[in-house]
Amino acid sequence: MSDAIADAKRALRAELRERRQLLTPQAREVAAAGITEQLDALIATHGATSISCFLSTTTEPGTREFVAGAVARGIRVLLPVTRTDGLLDWSVATPDLDIAEGMFGLPEPVGELLGPIAVNDVDLLVIPAAAVDRAGMRLGWGRGYFDKTIGSMERCPPVYAVVFDSEVLDEVPSDLHDQPVSGVVTPTQTIVLAPARR
Repeated sequence: MSDAIADAKRALRAELRERRQLLTPQAREVAAAGITEQLDALIATHGATSISCFLSTTTEPGTREFVAGAVARGIRVLLPVTRTDGLLDWSVATPDLDIAEGMFGLPEPVGELLGPIAVNDVDLLVIPAAAVDRAGMRLGWGRGYFDKTIGSMERCPPVYAVVFDSEVLDEVPSDLHDQPVSGVVTPTQTIVLAPARR
């Protein structure tokens, strides 16, 4: 990755992180309700019975309510668990989900771990992002876990990144290893982008 791209990514991430920290608890609550509504509709549109989703941190658009509702409706939800080798293990969400702090301070499920290939069976991937541009390029938080996952899948299902409305940008800095997403989910809308896989 060129220094210019790396610097641009770092600067944009810092700005977005700061913006997220300024959100009020009420704004976060409203956003989480909107995300749940949008993701429920997305599952219905795709007829998904098995998905992957992340457990949101306190500054991310809330996904926990959505995960709990999906599990209650009988949808199989795989939650990511970070590994030291840069890959993701997966754990099936349960109604009485135990959550602990994983690597990098991220909320992760406690339970039986499935290997990285478990995600190959899902109908839909719901992943975190710092921002997404209108061409479908996703700016992650810099560790590359989801880019590696998406890039290694033989038959990748639709991939939707979850961000706040203000984080859908005209353009984000990207490099060759960055993977595009099929769409973006915000608290007020779902945008289908369907870019070509790399």
